[in-house]
Amino acid sequence: MLRRILTGLTLALVLLAAALAINTLRQGSRQLGVAPAAPLDIDANAAAARLAGAIRFRTVSHEAGGKTEGEEFLKLHAYLAEKFPRVHAALKRETVNEYSLLYTWPGSDPAVKPIMLMAHQDVVPIAPGTEKDWLVEPFAGLVKDGFVWGRGSWDDKGNVLAIMEAVEFLVSNGFQPRQTVYLAFGHDEEIGGDKGAAAIAALLKSRGAKLEFAIDEGLLVTEGILKGIAHPVALIGIAEKGSATIELGATGPSGHSSMPARHGSIGALARALTRVEDHPMPGAIKGVAREMFAVIAPEMNLLNRVMLSNLWLTGPLVQAQLEKGPSTNAMLRTTTALTVVQGGNKENVLPGRATALVNFRLLPGDSAASVLEHVKSVAGGENITATLRGTPREASPVSQTDSSAYRLINATIRANFPGAVVAPGLMVGGTDSRHMAGIADNIYHFMPTRARAEDLPRFHGTNERIAVTNYAEAIRFYAGLLRLANASR
Repeated sequence: MLRRILTGLTLALVLLAAALAINTLRQGSRQLGVAPAAPLDIDANAAAARLAGAIRFRTVSHEAGGKTEGEEFLKLHAYLAEKFPRVHAALKRETVNEYSLLYTWPGSDPAVKPIMLMAHQDVVPIAPGTEKDWLVEPFAGLVKDGFVWGRGSWDDKGNVLAIMEAVEFLVSNGFQPRQTVYLAFGHDEEIGGDKGAAAIAALLKSRGAKLEFAIDEGLLVTEGILKGIAHPVALIGIAEKGSATIELGATGPSGHSSMPARHGSIGALARALTRVEDHPMPGAIKGVAREMFAVIAPEMNLLNRVMLSNLWLTGPLVQAQLEKGPSTNAMLRTTTALTVVQGGNKENVLPGRATALVNFRLLPGDSAASVLEHVKSVAGGENITATLRGTPREASPVSQTDSSAYRLINATIRANFPGAVVAPGLMVGGTDSRHMAGIADNIYHFMPTRARAEDLPRFHGTNERIAVTNYAEAIRFYAGLLRLANASR
């Protein structure tokens, strides 16, 4: 009897191993076979100097009061006109809401839907107290040690200038797009884009414009960040998470701290916040995350390839590992972040009410309403209230990966970043492109910027910079995208 059981177990293990192997081998590479792009005759150092010059304009967006540094934006506009004369001769430039820019490059074939390249002119402020930590003054706009340094070199003047460089190069070489090309450069992306990109979208909608696609800032060419894969990984964002903030409130007896009740408002709020934090929205390897791993799996080392190719069996284990990292956990669920707590204003007075703000980043498929119901179900009781604060931003629609537009971006990346593995991904932050949802068939997020793990803190942080060689790659990417768009139509 024991021998028969062991034989049966052995046979089951062999069959399981065979099933895992067969399923793994069936998942072949999905990478496009594209020849490396021919080098463009770009003066990388001169281009880097022009980007450095643009960084010197302090086009900062201020959250408090939505203040706009108007003169700085106008100086930047004049600078762009001076440095890119052929762009301004061949394209129509319009100023929208004083400081946003819309360029129109008419196509030769009005039957082909237009496309849009997006970036934003504004930058975030320098965090007070960190000025001394910068190796180069953040608005000096210097090229040093092979990098362009300064606020905006990465986010997002680097893209504004790279697009302008690419179009200037193409116009200089007699290029004429078949489809109309819009360049949209908002001025308030860092505080929501309501006066910039939203106004551009409304203007185009009023003219009946319908875009094949828009491409905006977003995911990167990462190097050494995704474990188990030797190649750079270039992710194309196909959706953007939403955002909703819920205010939790707790009430309790007020009075003097010398005679406290057993349970006060702050304690009740603390317990409610603990319940909310300990019971996040459910996570799963589904949607964009599942599609991303399906594309990446065949390019990974053997162990990771087996694990990701057999999620029908390994799913719970893989998910448990992904949930340990903040960035990978964010791909799997609507995240919960306790951000503001307020209660009391004097050390010897019991507050009658305490409040807290909890920010949720909404996964496509979840909604602000469903999150609010979830919070009420886990935080209820003890005189707790839960209400939506402000206007939530729902998650974006998921753009197609079987479209000609996605293949165009994919092929352009493969041609200009040879060896890079290209896959769809999820944007966990917000961008201006969400305002184009009403006029664009698809919206994609990709920045032709290389990044290692040590570079990520530079985003909105200290010592922001981009390598001169990488900046030249970005210019070639945008020029290649427009050229390939003509060839593929």
